[in-house]
Amino acid sequence: MAFNVAVVGATGMVGQEVLAILAERMFPTAEVFALASRSSMGREVSYGDRTLKCRDLAQFDFGQADIAIFAAGGDVSGEYAQKAADKGCLVIDNSSRFRLDEDVPLVVPEVNPDAVEGFRKRGIIANPNCSTAQMVVALKPLHDLAGIKRVVVSTYQSVSGAGREASDELFTQTKGIYVNDDPTPSQFTKQIAFNVIPHIDVFMEDGSTREEYKMVAETQKMLDPNIKLTATAVRVPVFVGHSEAINIEFERPITVSEARKTLREAPGILVVDKREDGGYVTPVECVGDFATFISRIRKDPTVENGLNLWCVSDNLRKGAALNAVQIAELVVNRGLVEARD
Repeated sequence: MAFNVAVVGATGMVGQEVLAILAERMFPTAEVFALASRSSMGREVSYGDRTLKCRDLAQFDFGQADIAIFAAGGDVSGEYAQKAADKGCLVIDNSSRFRLDEDVPLVVPEVNPDAVEGFRKRGIIANPNCSTAQMVVALKPLHDLAGIKRVVVSTYQSVSGAGREASDELFTQTKGIYVNDDPTPSQFTKQIAFNVIPHIDVFMEDGSTREEYKMVAETQKMLDPNIKLTATAVRVPVFVGHSEAINIEFERPITVSEARKTLREAPGILVVDKREDGGYVTPVECVGDFATFISRIRKDPTVENGLNLWCVSDNLRKGAALNAVQIAELVVNRGLVEARD
């Protein structure tokens, strides 16, 4: 059985990754519609060894599609996602628009696959925040093993998480510094080249940012509402690949060897944990890979049952496009969506 798939935001960084991953994983497509704004109509994008011409999202009839993957931001999802779902098209949304909606399942297939069954209420499944997605892949098997009480996470997030213009700004500032150009911020609040910025998304009343709040709320929705989590989200001058230093406190005793064995056997994870120079994974090495990489697994002696670990993943893939395609594969494999005649 083959499906008609629409990719909304096909000219963006995540949209292009969605098209690439659909082809790489040989998702059963009958027809693929590349959708974008009217200004991009006719622009060509790659889908495997084929070239697709973008169609105007505003004029597209979602009655033609079985599945639509939205990768164009919250405003676009707010305007078109429910319209698409009302036409009988399953929507998988990458934006934050529906993540905390009680009637919309928030899904990472390695973590809570059964939640996809709830898509029938709205016809929409939400993709989590990029920083949350890779973290819960690591937390899930450990939570099943020893029960997680509390998590303290610091993120080191690449500029691609803020879009193409943010990536261009890092490139331009880096190049300009070498010729004494003034690195004037535009996409970021401060200079990003050769710097780190402890500020992602808007500030909230309690002093945290919305990015940090998302990690808390989304983890509790997908994994366990009783997990206490605090986050500090930092933007770093890396083009692709998010890194996270995660400190975990457990309800029951857990050894480093038990944690390492459990993570090695868990889906979607590759453990690279050698206690030697270079025996860990960095963002540069994870780019283009499907896996979430875990390194630096070690005991935290300051709490009774504590561990530290280092988590790295390609944010454009597992943090967005790959997870969306995996959700599509999950609903197809479970027979939850049918191809139109």
